[in-house]
Amino acid sequence: MKRFVLSALVALTAAAAAACQAGSGATPPQEQIDVVSIRSELLQIAKAEQTYLAMYSKYGTLEELQTEKLLVDAPDRRGFTFSLAINGTDGFVVTAAPADPGKTNWPTLTIDQTSQITEKQ
Repeated sequence: MKRFVLSALVALTAAAAAACQAGSGATPPQEQIDVVSIRSELLQIAKAEQTYLAMYSKYGTLEELQTEKLLVDAPDRRGFTFSLAINGTDGFVVTAAPADPGKTNWPTLTIDQTSQITEKQ
């Protein structure tokens, strides 16, 4: 009997939590996971750009960063498209935008030479 009451209480608590989350407009778990991964990738690219700038006195393209082994692994794009805009030695902006049709309402993330990530819906 105790086991049944405990199971029912756990199930009720989980259902209440799910209902609260669904009603509050919370971000779905898969979106949270993917956005955290994309943020990590953007930070790695920004760090690689700073290293490339120190080596060559200019910012590099994504291909140049990979050629110099500053981006070790192939990025896990998770349905996002990455683009890089370089402004000479003044700065850069990397944009990660959802490309997967199932991610139409997901945020677009950017990072620049200050290593600050911004997120736009």
